Order: sequence, then C-alpha cells, then structure tokens
Amino acid sequence: METAKELIKKTGMIKSGEIIGVGVSGGSDSMALLNFLAENAEDMDIEVVAIHVDHGIRENSYEDADFVKAKAKEMGVRFYKFRIDAPKLAKDKNISLETAAREARYGVFSTLLRKGVVDKIALAHHTTDQAETILMHIFRGSGVAGAKGMEPIRDKVYIRPFLTTTKEQIKEYLIEKRIDNVEDYSNADNSYNRNYVRNVLMPEIVKRWPNAVNAISNFGQAICEDDEYINSQVYADAIMTHEKEVKIPTSYFLYPNAIVSRIIFKAVKKIGIVQDIEKKHILAIKDLALNGQNGARIYLPFEAIAIREYDYLTIYNRHEEEVVLNVPFKCGEFEVPGFGKVIVKRVKDFTPKENVLYLDYRKVPKSASWRFREDGDMFTKFGGGSKKLKSYLIDKKVPVRLRGVIPVLADGNEVYAIAGVEISDKVKIEDVPTAFMIEVERQK
Repeated sequence: METAKELIKKTGMIKSGEIIGVGVSGGSDSMALLNFLAENAEDMDIEVVAIHVDHGIRENSYEDADFVKAKAKEMGVRFYKFRIDAPKLAKDKNISLETAAREARYGVFSTLLRKGVVDKIALAHHTTDQAETILMHIFRGSGVAGAKGMEPIRDKVYIRPFLTTTKEQIKEYLIEKRIDNVEDYSNADNSYNRNYVRNVLMPEIVKRWPNAVNAISNFGQAICEDDEYINSQVYADAIMTHEKEVKIPTSYFLYPNAIVSRIIFKAVKKIGIVQDIEKKHILAIKDLALNGQNGARIYLPFEAIAIREYDYLTIYNRHEEEVVLNVPFKCGEFEVPGFGKVIVKRVKDFTPKENVLYLDYRKVPKSASWRFREDGDMFTKFGGGSKKLKSYLIDKKVPVRLRGVIPVLADGNEVYAIAGVEISDKVKIEDVPTAFMIEVERQK
C-alpha cells in the first residue's frame, strides 16, 4: 500500500492526533482501508473509528453491520452503526435510490463531523472508482468540474487515501493480510447507474483498451490542472455575499463561458452549494442574467433560486440545515458555521491578546463540551456573581444574530467559557505552569 502512504504524505490529508472515521460497508475496498489505517494508526498518531451505515435497502442488511462490528473489535477500533430508510427518502423526495442513499449516508457523516465525534471521514475510492465517476459525470452532462473526478481531499474533511491505488493492489493486500469481507448482492443489480458502469461498460472498455482506467484517471488529473489555471484568472471581487444570498453583476456574464461558469461555481460555493450544479444549470443562469426580465427566476438544485434583479443576478440558497455543535473539550480546532474557528492550545504564556481567553483546564469537568446556548444556562462572572447566560450576553452587548451560534464550554447548565467573550470565575488561572488558550478566528 505504498501508493496510499505516498498520497497521504503528499497531500497531508491525515494529521497527528486526529480521529479518522472510516466509512465501512463490509465490502473488500472499505475493509482494506479500515485495516490499512488501523495497522498504521500508531505510526500516524491517529485514532481510527469504523462507521457503518445500513441503508435499509435489503432485509438481511443487519448481517453486514454485525460483520463489520466483529471485525472492528478484532482490529481494536471503535464501531458506530447507523440505520437509515433510503427507499422511503427516495420516495418522499422523488429522487433515485442511489441519490437518496448517498444523501442520507453523507448526512450521517456530516453529523459526526459537526459533533466532533470524528475529525475526518475516510472513504475507500480507488483508481477504478475514479474512472467510473468521471465517465458517469460526463454521461450526466457535467462540465469540467465533473470531468475532474473525485479529489483526494474534499471540504477539508472527506479524504480518499486509496485514490491512487488500483483495485488489483487492494486485492493483493486483502490476500496478504487475510482480510475477510462481505459482498452486497445489490452490487450486481445493473439497474443502478453505478453498477451498470462498473459491471457492464467498464469490462467492455478495458477489454478493448487495457490501460483505460489509468488513461481516464490521468485525463481527470489533466483537466484538474487546466481548471486550476483558468480559476486563477477569474476575478470575482464584485460578487457580493450576505449569509445565504450571493449577487453577481450581470456584466460578468459577458465574459467567455469558461470564465462565466467558474464565476457561478465560486458564487454558489459561497452560499453552501457544492454539488449538483451542472452545465445545463450554468447555461440557464447565464441566459437569465443576459436575457431575463427583472424579477424573472429559475429554480436550481439544493433548493436554490436564481433571480434577475436589475443589474444583478441573485442566487439564494433556501436549504435549511440544522447545525448541531457537540465538541469534546480538548486541544485542537473546530469550525462553527456563522461564527468562525475556535482553536484550543496548551500554552505557558498567558499574555492578554484580542479574541484569546486563558483558563485552568484542570478545573473543567471531563464531561464538559463545546455546544450552543441552551435554556437554563448559568454563568459565573469573572470576579464573582452568577447570572443567566442570556442576560450576561445582553450585558456584554453580544449581537442577537451571534447569541445562537456562539460556542460555549459547558457541563450541564454550568457554562465555563464563552468563546471570544469571557471565562467563568470557576476556571480562572491560579498559579499553574500551563493553561488552555482559547482563540477565536471570526468568520469573514
């Protein structure tokens, strides 16, 4: 598995001290990845966690969960199991079963990341998966973004250590390490697009062109490099963003299509839309900006709307996603949507700095964690005197829009620190050589 080690080193996708959650179906690829990370966990100074998502598609799917649980125990890694109803989700949202399963699976991953249970999610995609993905994106009518294929690191938290590893290398590794796996019989159902590409198209393509997998993957890499260069030529300074709304001057749509498409991708990414925008949507947005009447609108994926408003094209993301914060109190850092980044470090220098707090970590209960404000929260002011947290935030003139997203370190209803604001008198520093520094980098 030298290719995987080289990719990890080259990209820096895994850092010392991280908790890596591995998406494990029980199949050959994911079991190989789980074993690979588990046996290298000590060298990389990481903790590995197995995450199994039962999509509720097969009656006996619980057997896969039991298998993964047993193997995770043998490897000495923690195991988390989740069950979702993908068929019901597909019916309710009128989407394909594949899409529903993917959405629900990533919903589980997203929740674990937000709660701080894991720092990153490792997925077992390899070079053949990459080639299949590129073909599927092309068949769907995707532009350059899809032709690039999958990235080794996405959104800083989803990692693919096997992306430059071949299926043959994974098979050799399974034999060498004697790793058991289970095969999902639904993988043979060619009514699913992915299975059709994998089981029907790719074997025929490889039969005619034996080096096709590498050729397609290399094509994706070449597209990625060209895309990076073109993106470097895009100037989007006049794009205005406010919360879940972005405004693009209609004059920007007079540029060549290669520039316009990237301006749109940059714009929608600013408001949290990172997938499902295809070439047909780009063309529709451009037509609306150049030819639409004032007030005309089109509906886009992810519950977004594009509206022509005088000299601007406005895109509004209506998707509401509940943000849950539950991060254990330890050294490290985490992002809070709408607020910024919180960084916790052990330090010896307690010099006062802007947006920095210091506290005696020995006085904080081990069960304390970072979360959002809750009814009943109490705070002991520095210097003494207890007060309701809500009242204290009002006294400190914390804006209303921030009170619901500002992280607080609490155990039960006892608040020990308010990120970027103040620490409780109960955790003040008293003659200690080291303390925890809590720094806030506010979201711009």
